[in-house]
Amino acid sequence: MQTTKAEQTTAQTREPLLSVDNLHTEFRTEGGTVHAVNGVNFDLAPGESLAIVGESGSGKSVTMQSIMGLIPSPPGRVTQGCAVFRGQDLLALSEEEKRKIRGKDIAMIFQDPMSSLNPVLTVGTQLTEGLIEHRGLSKTEARQKASEMLSMVGLSDPGSRMNDHPHEFSGGQLQRICIAMALVCDPSLLIADEPTTALDVTIQAQIVELINDLQKQLGMAIIWISHDLSLVAGLADRVAVMYGGNLVEYATVEKLFSEPAHPYTRGLLRSIPRLKDQDAALVAIKGAPPNLMQPPKLCAFAPRCAYATDACLAEKPQLAHVSEGQKAACFEIGNIDDAKLDKDALRRSPAETGDIILSVRNLKKYFPIRRGVFKRTVGHVRALDDVSFDVYQGETLGFVGESGCGKSTTGRVVLGLLEATEGEVVFDGRPASELTAEGRQEKRRDMQMVFQNPYGALNPRLTLGRIISEGLRAHGIGNAASQAARVDELLELVGLKTSWKSRFPHELSGGQRQRVGIARALATEPKFIIADEPISALDVSIQAQVVNLMEDLKQKLGLTYLFIGHDLSMMRHISDRIAVMYLGRIVEIGTTQMVFDQTKHPYTMALMSAIPEPDPALGGTSGRIVLQGGVPSPANPPSGCHFHPRCRFATDLCKSQTPVLQGHAGSHQVACHHADALKGHA
Repeated sequence: MQTTKAEQTTAQTREPLLSVDNLHTEFRTEGGTVHAVNGVNFDLAPGESLAIVGESGSGKSVTMQSIMGLIPSPPGRVTQGCAVFRGQDLLALSEEEKRKIRGKDIAMIFQDPMSSLNPVLTVGTQLTEGLIEHRGLSKTEARQKASEMLSMVGLSDPGSRMNDHPHEFSGGQLQRICIAMALVCDPSLLIADEPTTALDVTIQAQIVELINDLQKQLGMAIIWISHDLSLVAGLADRVAVMYGGNLVEYATVEKLFSEPAHPYTRGLLRSIPRLKDQDAALVAIKGAPPNLMQPPKLCAFAPRCAYATDACLAEKPQLAHVSEGQKAACFEIGNIDDAKLDKDALRRSPAETGDIILSVRNLKKYFPIRRGVFKRTVGHVRALDDVSFDVYQGETLGFVGESGCGKSTTGRVVLGLLEATEGEVVFDGRPASELTAEGRQEKRRDMQMVFQNPYGALNPRLTLGRIISEGLRAHGIGNAASQAARVDELLELVGLKTSWKSRFPHELSGGQRQRVGIARALATEPKFIIADEPISALDVSIQAQVVNLMEDLKQKLGLTYLFIGHDLSMMRHISDRIAVMYLGRIVEIGTTQMVFDQTKHPYTMALMSAIPEPDPALGGTSGRIVLQGGVPSPANPPSGCHFHPRCRFATDLCKSQTPVLQGHAGSHQVACHHADALKGHA
């Protein structure tokens, strides 16, 4: 919620609703003590919005869990500090006293809505228990209040849906229920712990708008926890940046985005791709987050900082005044020049494309729905419904769309991991349907995949050397000595140490694991790589590292990518052309510049508007178009244009006739009956 400067001044001079002072939290483990939070201080005024940002492991969630009294003990414990809420130190209260405050005066929305709800209880039961416990309402009164709250958060038919269980709702609906549960007792403070991370960008836009509107209606204060600086630009009054359990910068949102003081804050901002600037350099923060088992006696960011001096390695800097409304913990404030960051930036070069390497025509993939004792087929999930496209040698074709639109299924059918129901895939001039067993083996050598989850894609029982050489052994490439040499070469190529080949996956960070996944994909010297959401599970600074690595490898090795993702700003940075998918169909495809600058399909317009811009002046977005509802079921897709139930421009024609891709082949094509009439609406 954006406030005026006068309102901010008034808020900051009022008695704080919450005041946190010198908070320390640690976890005792077999390997040593993890210093998770180290001396955090901040105030929050009534009705104010504070965002706490930083990479995974920076201490954001642990700080809030410490305040809420949710740290499991053992192994965790708060060792120092206080958190004063309305005159009471929350850390000094008994468990019974904390329970009276939690849910009633302070509420929390957790990151994963599915694990936040009890799967065996109805939604109504879970919503009413807080009202009965904290407000003393009868069951009838509680159900009425809960139904009103579900209606307020935009859930249709709340009366009957209160009898449903969590598995009967979509991800966006579950998060709305969690919001209703948090707000049902009218708390003064709402803590939102990454409430949109697990959601598609369009559903994220709905949830953000909803929480903003509810804050205005209810007048509550909000603490947003996020790793996405772009998102909080349009939400917060002030921003606290955490790194290694420490608060490294604390400023008004305008000051932080216009004049970031700490090198880490600058690094975070420069690692975010700009939706409106395809060719801007993506500057990655080198290295990985710190080992929190080391006592916090020096600057935690020093090993990754381009400006570190001897003082940074000898003493821990404290938060100090920088300017009006801004503090930072850095010895080098005033001596920071972005030129040091820019010198290692990778600027994107236009691809030199060749002939068509992959041609997909009229591809369909239906999954049967079987029910009954005899498992009879009663319907089909239409994951892909007549998909056609080409990929040119040396280019990156980006596939974007919401979850369930068919992006990953397309990649798996192209690779041969799934068999097509209909249609043809032609790779390097050879139709897949005509390949012999030997031909399919050769195709797999030339076409590899980088998977979405770096934690689940690597065998935890194999060393990195065995994982990377797996493809070499499967295809009979070389002997043991040449395979070992190839592993060393690949580790160096993806920026890892050759000595790490004896390590296991659990010893690496997420970004390092994804580098191993890329090395494994490169082992057989493929021509074509399908990258299935390879950065979605990573922090924004690590995303920049992986994207820069893949772009560098593409230029060095002449690779061709089919890059699957949902973040349009990052997709604009890495892609030469973009295909937008919706419910098993391509609705728009063209060069990246054409799709972004001459957007013609309403769905593409909505996707782009939902991407937050790291600029408070834009309110975090450039005119967000909030789509109503979620993606329909592919088992029962809408007639005509699949998008018409959510489209603000839909007509009767859209409901009855399926639009086909039209335009200039190889340039810009769109499947919309009203594409020409919508040019001015992008």
